[in-house]
Amino acid sequence: MRIVSSLLALVVFFISFAASAQTVLYHNFNGYTLTGEPGNGAVLKEFDAMLVTDGKVAAVGTLASIQASLNPATTQKVDLQGKTLLPGIIDAHGHMLGLGENLIQVDLRNAASEQDAVARVADFAAAEMGPWVVGRGWNQENWSERSFPTAKSLDEFIADRPVWLTRVDGHAGWANSKALELAGITAETVSPEGGEIIRDASGEPTGVLVDNAMALVESQMPAKNAEYYRRALVTAFDHLVSEGITGVHDAGVDATNLAVYQQLAAEGNMPVRVYAMLSASEPRLPDLLADGPITTEDDSLTVASVKIYTDGALGSRGAALIDPYSDAPNTRGLLVTQPTDIEQLFELIIPHGFQINIHAIGDRANRIALDKFAKAYATIGGRNLRHRIEHSQVVHPDDIPRFKELNIIASMQPTHATSDKNMAEDRIGKERMQGAYAWQTFLDQGTIVAAGSDFPVELSNPFFGVHAAVTRQDRDNQPQGGWYAHEAMTLEQALRAFTLDAAYASGQEQQLGSLEPGKWADFIVLDQDPFAVTSDKLWRADVLATYVAGENVYTQE
Repeated sequence: MRIVSSLLALVVFFISFAASAQTVLYHNFNGYTLTGEPGNGAVLKEFDAMLVTDGKVAAVGTLASIQASLNPATTQKVDLQGKTLLPGIIDAHGHMLGLGENLIQVDLRNAASEQDAVARVADFAAAEMGPWVVGRGWNQENWSERSFPTAKSLDEFIADRPVWLTRVDGHAGWANSKALELAGITAETVSPEGGEIIRDASGEPTGVLVDNAMALVESQMPAKNAEYYRRALVTAFDHLVSEGITGVHDAGVDATNLAVYQQLAAEGNMPVRVYAMLSASEPRLPDLLADGPITTEDDSLTVASVKIYTDGALGSRGAALIDPYSDAPNTRGLLVTQPTDIEQLFELIIPHGFQINIHAIGDRANRIALDKFAKAYATIGGRNLRHRIEHSQVVHPDDIPRFKELNIIASMQPTHATSDKNMAEDRIGKERMQGAYAWQTFLDQGTIVAAGSDFPVELSNPFFGVHAAVTRQDRDNQPQGGWYAHEAMTLEQALRAFTLDAAYASGQEQQLGSLEPGKWADFIVLDQDPFAVTSDKLWRADVLATYVAGENVYTQE
């Protein structure tokens, strides 16, 4: 690992003091934060000194203005030597357990072909002798063939152990024949509602299962216990703080996961603040709702929302569309949760005062979600709960104004656009792109956009997301000029979406999201100033140190 000696020597030297001192004055840096009300009225503030007392921001401004009233004998000073200081990044949509699992399972994200993926799985299986071989990250759209993989290719190397490999978006899985056998999947097996068993020309299962069909295999896998959850979550925490992420909205948490979070919070072992969305499929959901929203005293864990799935993903053609897919006219995608069931969930959740965060990628799914919010407001209320549509990815132009009318937050992931650019137009055609990945259109009408990554679907590095938001390009600066560049964000808007507006999306803008007096001192130190580099370099920002509540939780070595 690289050593940033001049800065880190000072930071490490002062950590021992800061741990016991109540007041620390950080100075000599380029500081930026959005201030005031979230949304378009927020103002970018620049500062070069910040006072932290008891884990919260006491003052921001110039060194002269702050230190004039301080007692030098009781204030520790940390010189950040001209580096850049930003609020801690809040990822408004990620999957903590999935990320932790990804870091301890076989990772297929960079597999260049089906054969390459199989070779990686075979190498992993040779080193890991567990009962199942599990991995994630394959994406056939990045392969030259661009066709779904098969069980047969896995069987050539691993026939005696079941193999289960989740697609990068989490909405399809690839199994070998042993896993299909354990799940009882044959040519006669009927695809479940909201799912599909992909079949070959003779009707035999190929090994790929989409959305609700994935449960046929997953129900046969060994149960995950609390110890497994803890290992995965702690692994994810360590990874995220190294990337400057101090808060995550965890999009779908079951009862076991919640219990582990509560234990970690009680122990003081939550270096990343978690806003947990209860999974709508959790059997104990009614009991968890009856317990009411949860917020720890130190805001390390908050539970005040529920995640509902409407449809699948665009890459696996599971996103629910109003009209058929342009490249598959025989399908309009899948509804993972039926409209009547969504309505019943709304009736269950809203009276308990929980926010609803509903996954909707296709234009049909987004319309269903909006319709259900409108009906709920008219019948049971809940308009004040800051409900969200997660992804808001392909929206019919007629429905975009309804987000503002219904006070719905658009929770969007900038790197989805740069990852999907090679297939989105194939899936939906040029005309429907008018309402796809439409960040600036939402911002222009005053809709709050909360930015995230959807890790581990995408890489968790938030500066990859900032770069994608501003340039509409991948990290090879393609396509030239940006993909549908008129929907790009400004740098200020992107930073706001990953900080202040993300905090608003969890109802925490009074505690988090900006470096203003009274808020928690969650901040990061960078090697470069994003406002002083060309936009193509935004993704290269390197996190030197991360602080949560004024405590150093990561220092680059």
